[in-house]
Amino acid sequence: MTKALNTQSASAAGSEISFETRNLIVFDADCIICSGFARFMARHDRRAQYKFVNAHSPIGRDLYLRFGLDADRMETNIVIYNEQAFTRMASFTTAMKSLGWPWKAFAVLDLLPRQFADWLYDRIAQNRYRFGRRSCPLPTDNLRGRLLD
Repeated sequence: MTKALNTQSASAAGSEISFETRNLIVFDADCIICSGFARFMARHDRRAQYKFVNAHSPIGRDLYLRFGLDADRMETNIVIYNEQAFTRMASFTTAMKSLGWPWKAFAVLDLLPRQFADWLYDRIAQNRYRFGRRSCPLPTDNLRGRLLD
């Protein structure tokens, strides 16, 4: 699922986010895989083009609802890049491509049929808490400094 943003901002709990100036990654901070992805992105995003939002926060929940996703199940990261929202496998490949080489090589996953790629992503997402829910290390200083909430 890829959705273009309809408006230039979203608000939640009195906060306003401008999508004209930010690329965002909305991630489940209780998931060791999702938070690991966020830490990876913060470490390798040398241009600091992304800000990060905990999916459990009011802004994160608002964004899930805004894109027609279940804000309680949080079965996908949301990557907002160049004013478009990407979910499931497209969220991963979009983020990797934005980092440049060598991470851009993950674009090869875009060659998989979308239905199969999303099925694979869903299998990982459905089992992600088996790997250690709430056992995520604290965010790095780099990630903490780029969290919106």
